Amino acid sequence: MQGLTKKRPTEEFVTLRLRVHRQNVERVRRYVDSMEMEDEGGAVSLEDFFTNHFPGESKPSVSLRGARGKEGLTQCQLAEMTGIPQRHISEMENGRRPIGKETAKKLAKALNVDYRVLL
Repeated sequence: MQGLTKKRPTEEFVTLRLRVHRQNVERVRRYVDSMEMEDEGGAVSLEDFFTNHFPGESKPSVSLRGARGKEGLTQCQLAEMTGIPQRHISEMENGRRPIGKETAKKLAKALNVDYRVLL
C-alpha cells in the first residue's frame, strides 16, 4: 500500500530544454519556480503565460521573435527571404505593427512554423 505524499511521482516528470534570450533567463526561472509551487500541477494556459510573463507584448510578436531566433535568422535575413522590409519585421516583433494573414503566411513559410502562431 502506497502512503500519501506531497511529492509527485517522478515518472511523470519530463526533461524540458529551452533556448531563451539572455535577458529573459531570470524571468523564465522565476516562472518555472512559480509553477512548481502551484497546487494544480502548474498548468497554465498559453494566453495566461503571455499576459503574465510578457506584459505589454502580444503573443504574435513574441512568437515571431522566438521563431526567428529558433531558425538562427537576423531580421535582415528574414526580410530578404520574405520580401518584407526589415523595418516592418522589427515593428511586428515589438508589437507596433499587426501581422496580417498574408504576411503571417510568408513569415511562417520562411520560419518553418504554422502561420496561425503568428496571428
